[in-house]
Amino acid sequence: MRRNNRLMKALIVADLHYSLRQYDWLMRVAGGYDLVIVAGDLLDVAGHADLDTQIVVVTKYLARLSATTRLVVCSGNHDADERGAADESVVGWLRDVRSDGGHVDGEHVDLPFGRITICPWWDGPVVRDALEDFLAQAARPAVGPWIWIHHVPPNRSMVSWTGRTHAGDDFLNELIERFQPDLVISGHVHDGPFRRGGSWVDRVGTAWVVNPGRQLGELPAFIELDLTAMTLSWLSLAGSAEVSMQP
Repeated sequence: MRRNNRLMKALIVADLHYSLRQYDWLMRVAGGYDLVIVAGDLLDVAGHADLDTQIVVVTKYLARLSATTRLVVCSGNHDADERGAADESVVGWLRDVRSDGGHVDGEHVDLPFGRITICPWWDGPVVRDALEDFLAQAARPAVGPWIWIHHVPPNRSMVSWTGRTHAGDDFLNELIERFQPDLVISGHVHDGPFRRGGSWVDRVGTAWVVNPGRQLGELPAFIELDLTAMTLSWLSLAGSAEVSMQP
């Protein structure tokens, strides 16, 4: 595993949806980054392989990634494999990813400068309320940005725009207003960066919000986060762009 005194650069992807070609690409490039972030929907409920097979395969990929660099993974709506006590969809298989050295839902990852908070996907009030409590009890880092990983983006933002409507999470907007993270990394809305009126980056209150989007083929759309320069760079088949998060 890469070990540096300071975290320098992170690679951000989302919505791989069991694309093994994109997982293979991720394996090839992961060693060039100090951190890899996968913002949900690692599996594909409509995929050609059954969910149990997908979990076995993807867990092996993630174990290899964890042995290569630091790995952060949040769950998405395609990733649920269990029912919780309140009969809500939950993601149990990520426990194996934690055992293999990855960071998953419900964890805070402290960086040399900054902190990452990994939020679970939720589809009901019990998990939603647990997420709210999790964030309420969290401490903002003394130095550096507070970064959230949350699969569904905030609503009414350019990163949640499908080309016809917004498909974000109103509750996340409330959480951003209340707790004021510096950066929120999401996915879920595949077309956001590629539609007129949409974007891969936006501001919601004082927070930067990003969504790399999804494209087909070997190369996923991705974002590079430079935590030294505090810049965000988006790269896709549609082009590239960069913004500075410096005040």
